[in-house]
Amino acid sequence: MIDELKSTMKDDLERVLKNLQDQLLKVRTGRASASVLDGITVDYYGAPTPLNQVGKISTPEARLLQIQPFDKTIISAIEKAILGANLGVTPSNDGNLVRIPFPALTEDKRKDIVKEIKKLGEDAKIQVRNSRRDQNDVIKQSQKDKEISEDDSKKYQSEIQTVTDDYIKKVDDYITKKESDVMQV
Repeated sequence: MIDELKSTMKDDLERVLKNLQDQLLKVRTGRASASVLDGITVDYYGAPTPLNQVGKISTPEARLLQIQPFDKTIISAIEKAILGANLGVTPSNDGNLVRIPFPALTEDKRKDIVKEIKKLGEDAKIQVRNSRRDQNDVIKQSQKDKEISEDDSKKYQSEIQTVTDDYIKKVDDYITKKESDVMQV
């Protein structure tokens, strides 16, 4: 029983970590990263198309993203989509490429980003704790139904807590690493 509960819980918690990683990739660190553009769609002949499918995204410099569209007629649509995404950057084009310069982050902006990162981390920890609560409820219900003894119940809850602590530590590690990336000048 406990192996099944731990397996279910670990699957849930791996999804939480994956989600956190995806969210952290989208946070600006002062360096240009193509992952900032994930989720942006361009109106391409009436169909919303992911930006990475309408052009080649590259990073020629540390603070510059460059998009070379496969079809030059959609350059204005790409610019419009980037502006609509509220990334805090202004794209420009030369008729062939769309360039997105990323300004250097000020100390205040870095602190605001760190606050946002901490909030993402706290949300992930809440999801981890909710998973722990759900598994503990199953254990308590099994004890109540006389399927397991009180000693087994306490032992299982302790094992669930150990798994929870491991994942909370992983979340903290991700957050700390991202904070150091943001605060690095």
